[in-house]
Amino acid sequence: MNDTPRETERDDEHRARATRQARLSPIWIVPIVALLIGAWLVYDNYASRGPLITLTMDSADGIEAGNTLIKTRNVEVGQVESVSLSADQSEVVIKARMKAQAASMLVEDSRFWVVKPRIGREGISGLNTVLSGAYLQLEPGQGGEEVRTFEVSDQPPVAPPGAEGLRINLVSQVGNALSVGDPITFQGFAVGRVEQADFDVDTRQMHHRIFIESPYHRLITRNTRFWSTSGIDLRLDSQGVRVQVESVEALLGGGITFGVPEDLPRGTTVDPDTTFTLYANEEDARQGTFDRYLEYVLLIENTVRGLSKGAPVEFRGVRIGTVASVPWNFTAPQPDGRDRLAIPVLIRIEPQRLGVDELDLDAWRERFDRLFERGLRASLKNGSLLTGALFVDLTFDDQRTDDYEAETFAERTVFPTTSTGLAQIQSQVTALLDKLNALEVAPILTGLDDNLTTSRAMLEEVRKLTASMQSLLDDPGTQELPGNLNDTLTELQGTLEGLSADSPAYRELTDTLDQVERLMRDLQPAARKISDDPRALLFDSIDAEDPTPRAPDSRNQP
Repeated sequence: MNDTPRETERDDEHRARATRQARLSPIWIVPIVALLIGAWLVYDNYASRGPLITLTMDSADGIEAGNTLIKTRNVEVGQVESVSLSADQSEVVIKARMKAQAASMLVEDSRFWVVKPRIGREGISGLNTVLSGAYLQLEPGQGGEEVRTFEVSDQPPVAPPGAEGLRINLVSQVGNALSVGDPITFQGFAVGRVEQADFDVDTRQMHHRIFIESPYHRLITRNTRFWSTSGIDLRLDSQGVRVQVESVEALLGGGITFGVPEDLPRGTTVDPDTTFTLYANEEDARQGTFDRYLEYVLLIENTVRGLSKGAPVEFRGVRIGTVASVPWNFTAPQPDGRDRLAIPVLIRIEPQRLGVDELDLDAWRERFDRLFERGLRASLKNGSLLTGALFVDLTFDDQRTDDYEAETFAERTVFPTTSTGLAQIQSQVTALLDKLNALEVAPILTGLDDNLTTSRAMLEEVRKLTASMQSLLDDPGTQELPGNLNDTLTELQGTLEGLSADSPAYRELTDTLDQVERLMRDLQPAARKISDDPRALLFDSIDAEDPTPRAPDSRNQP
């Protein structure tokens, strides 16, 4: 029976399937599975591989391709694959493969640095790399765009990007250069570190970036002043000797400290990246507070030895300014009538020192112009006998109120001056010498010679008198005089003892005086009667009749 076309087709299909099954041998299963596994491993390895980054640094000391690891928090997150020089050979270019889990750490503010043994002010670090070798430390950033090129620092950062605190900038002169890691102190207590130090060739200034830790960052305000510390600050000036000692760390390596001057309010807090001026010392920082001032020029015709920049300008013992430069613009032409070799000294009058809140410099300038006409003058005075330092003293000279004429020097008003103390002494000595030269010396010398001759004759008389007195004292009679005087005093003492109250002579004298006293009492009536009637002295009684004078009886005569 013949097959139908449909049945013929089915038979052909079965024969073809049987042929294919006979062609596919079971031995191919193993390599096919192995190939699939290998492809999966390759894909998994590619899928789990992190990004490739580029690192640049100045030197590849301790960095080896295939061996140097990249770590964060002591966990491996990558490995260096190649180390080569840049096209211009100015730096080292490192290619490193990061793990996939580290991809999110590679942002703008991420930092890399080399970890190796170090000895610094903070102590010894990185000793674990002595045997294992140096490695690169990654400090993940806090956010921003993902980047794949970074610079590797040779020094670890002072503070991580996420640390709480305040980062500000300091600008200073070259003499105030500091190193990365130098301490920032407040009243001797470390509150931060220097993170970066760069020198700007165009402005010739040092730029420092510092980090103040929290909560000490609240100490930084608008009126805060920063200055360098050298450990020991010894100053000899017109105000005497001053010694200031900082911390031991600052003594070894220097540092920065800060504070708010006493005559200023604390002020408001500042924003990050605020720029401050870094002063050389505390005194300069305090003087930098007075940033509004009047400038005058002193034309000193005497010596300025001992006068230095920063010396005080005082009025009756109160500081109102500062010497800005000695000398200043020496080659500028002098005003007419001045000594061509007068030393110009630039001073600053700082009204802020007097606690003036609202400062009008024009009004202060007019005030000083009036004071110049009233006799305000400047002079140099000795501020310290130990150092010989001078300062500028402002006083009123009543004798010079009519000789003031306004002058300018190098577009600055000339502050009128008067002679210094040394110049006054010199003029007095010169005047004294002139008077001495005007004296007629010859008559004075002649008078002195006569006086000396008279004095010599007087001395000769005195010598003779002394010799006579010596011969008188040597006389035996004079020598016996004390003994005779002693005997006389002894006899006088015996006489006085005889007149004592218990002696017979004293009693006899007392009886005699008593008798005299009775006799006087008896004579008092007679004396009173004679005083009343003197006739009683011749007649018996004042009451008898007066006798009749008559001739004697002849009969009764013989």
